Amino acid sequence: MEVFEEPVQDYYVEPPRWPLYTIVGLLLVATGLSLAYLYRERQQTRELAATNHTLSASLVQLQNQLMVLNQKMDEVRTERQPAAAVIRSQPVKARSARASKTPPQRVAREDPRFKELRGQLSDQQKQLASTRDDLNKTRDDLSGALNNTRDQLSGSIARTHDELVALQKRGERNYYEFELNKSKQFQRVGPLRLSLRKADIKHKRFDVNMLVDDNQLQKKGVNLFETIWINNGDHPQPMELVVNQITKDHIQGYLSEPKYKKSELAAGASVPN
Repeated sequence: MEVFEEPVQDYYVEPPRWPLYTIVGLLLVATGLSLAYLYRERQQTRELAATNHTLSASLVQLQNQLMVLNQKMDEVRTERQPAAAVIRSQPVKARSARASKTPPQRVAREDPRFKELRGQLSDQQKQLASTRDDLNKTRDDLSGALNNTRDQLSGSIARTHDELVALQKRGERNYYEFELNKSKQFQRVGPLRLSLRKADIKHKRFDVNMLVDDNQLQKKGVNLFETIWINNGDHPQPMELVVNQITKDHIQGYLSEPKYKKSELAAGASVPN
């Protein structure tokens, strides 16, 4: 008696794919959140800049008032000097002869105008010191707001090689470390070409030229750890260029770009379910 076994068929189960509307919705949500962060931080930056301008104007006004008070005090001193010279020019004998007859003269009292001017000068100096403190505080707040905006948009900034390795482990972006010497020649760094033109060790600043999509860009006076945002048409988010070390005619840093391009995301979304 023969036994017939039914052949086993292998079935391929296609892994689930993200629907097109889901991917588009996620991209729209991410773009909306980024625009909201930018609008809020730029609004705060404008307000702080306006406050800084107002405090600077107040500081200039107080300095002008202080200059006027100093001029008034100099005029009062000038008026008192001729009177003192006349008293000293009197003969000694005449004063000695009259000394026995006339009572001793009282000590001249201080001019009340001096007292008033000194009070005004003291008040102006206090206001000037207070305005300077407010101005410094506003500058610190403005710098903190700008740094906060950079941190919120970029997630974080790597200041060392170990921190860069930690960012790479997230798998959200591609990272390219580089070292540049001062030269007019361009060096390939990821999708860009860079050329270091100046490295200021004292002020921790540098100048760099970049070739982006066959367009040459110049960035001057960039600070250490300051992020350079580079927009590319095929990336959903801007690229980030950060320099974390500046030496004589030499800089070191990294370039990061989004993991996927717009064309790749569109190609993945167009695949049928």
